[in-house]
Amino acid sequence: MFNRLFKKFSKDVGIDLGTSNTLIYVKDRGIVVNEASIVAINNRNDQILAVGEEAQKMVGKTPPHITISKPLVDGIISDFEVTEKMLKYFIDRIYQESFGLSARPRVVIGVPLDVTEVEKKAVEDVVLSAGARDVYLVENVIATAIGARLPIQDPSGNMIVDFGGGLTEIAVISLSGVVAWKSLRIAGNKLNQDIVQFARSEFNLLIGEMVAEEIKIKAGRAIEAGEENAELKMRGRDLLTGLPKEVSISGSQVQLAIQRSVAAIVEGIKSTLEITPPELVADIYQRGMILAGGGALLTDIDKIIAKATKIPVKVIEDSLTCSVRGMGLILEDENLLREVAIPSSTKEDNNSR
Repeated sequence: MFNRLFKKFSKDVGIDLGTSNTLIYVKDRGIVVNEASIVAINNRNDQILAVGEEAQKMVGKTPPHITISKPLVDGIISDFEVTEKMLKYFIDRIYQESFGLSARPRVVIGVPLDVTEVEKKAVEDVVLSAGARDVYLVENVIATAIGARLPIQDPSGNMIVDFGGGLTEIAVISLSGVVAWKSLRIAGNKLNQDIVQFARSEFNLLIGEMVAEEIKIKAGRAIEAGEENAELKMRGRDLLTGLPKEVSISGSQVQLAIQRSVAAIVEGIKSTLEITPPELVADIYQRGMILAGGGALLTDIDKIIAKATKIPVKVIEDSLTCSVRGMGLILEDENLLREVAIPSSTKEDNNSR
């Protein structure tokens, strides 16, 4: 009886806890949080100063007593306490915006394909501590495939490449499960580091991560507009003089800077296809593969992959929110939730007692 009452008043929540961004979906309301996975902490009193976009504005600009924490590394929680505070902040904000009686929510949250039992337990503990009633873990690629409306329950091959901030996951899905997969620590953040390294080696210029991200986005827009040689201004510190310096860089130079990392992702896709059963490869060849995540917005990445693999590639519409929208669809369908949720380490512990 109490469970039925809780279900009636609770607002079920889907969380895409990413290295770069955290997105939260609330049942009947849609996506209510889309913020950077960053927290600013005042070391003097151990208080949180800012979370999300507000904290992102502080990156590289803080005095010694303020620490900027990115509590997720390569899609995995690296700082339990800060992640808990960040999620609690977001969940509290959702509930402040609603009125009346609200029970603690059931939460569906995504995890990487190579998640360990210890990491699974860390995710569950963080979400429960942040105020959830029940936690269901779902593999990120499965949620993304559902968000992309792929027929994952059919006995056919569906290939998805989820190109995130800290992790690129390549998976072949059939009958609601992952048949073949590869997880690479090469993603959006690595491309930013490539641009930082390129500026250092080519121009003796030290730039920040935020500047590299901005250059990557601007270069993409320039290339899309057919202006590969358009000049982009890049500002930082001259490593020889220690003084401020501005240099011009073209879109084609940015492509050159990230070339090696993009090639590694293409190789990862090829090696995943090599371990995929031939029947599923035949399906993928016919139906193509789907690109999702922030990295899917990189200009011409779909053409580069299609040329290397001889397989049609489609970038999913609104690829940044695809995973969390998939979690929303899972929350709407109890049968689908039971089918795709991976075993909980907490429930396993309880059963063994």
